Amino acid sequence: MRQSFFQAFLRIGRPFALGLAVVVGLAACSATYTNHGYVPPPDILQQINIGDSREAVTEIAGAPGSAGVIRDEAWFYTQYRVRNFTYNPPQVIERDIVAVSFSDSGRVTNIERFGLEDGQIVQLSRRVTESSVRDVGFLRQILSNFGRINLGDVVGG
Repeated sequence: MRQSFFQAFLRIGRPFALGLAVVVGLAACSATYTNHGYVPPPDILQQINIGDSREAVTEIAGAPGSAGVIRDEAWFYTQYRVRNFTYNPPQVIERDIVAVSFSDSGRVTNIERFGLEDGQIVQLSRRVTESSVRDVGFLRQILSNFGRINLGDVVGG
């Protein structure tokens, strides 16, 4: 008895499809990692001396990029690594910050390095603009504005 091609495909294809589904399911549960920012390596940072100018720091280590911060009193180089799981929020697992402080004359005064363990959670205050509209529904607000419309302004007259 000859089996049809379709029956042979089903016999071989089912275990293959099941195996493929298991592999895809396990891959979806694995973590993915993304890296952001740039911090100069330690050997580059050792070339920066106290008293160097901003221009010298730019030549040695470069200016902070889009992930870093440039302020008058300091430059901050930041680099971090984020772990992403399928259904969980992203989590920062590594963070490295290098702060190069400058004097008012633009000379290096200090170089500091901070890691993830140095971070603190900062509670930001929420500023909320209080609404002048209290206990007035949306429809009532719209209908109350019809009396304030000047048709001459709308028509262009």
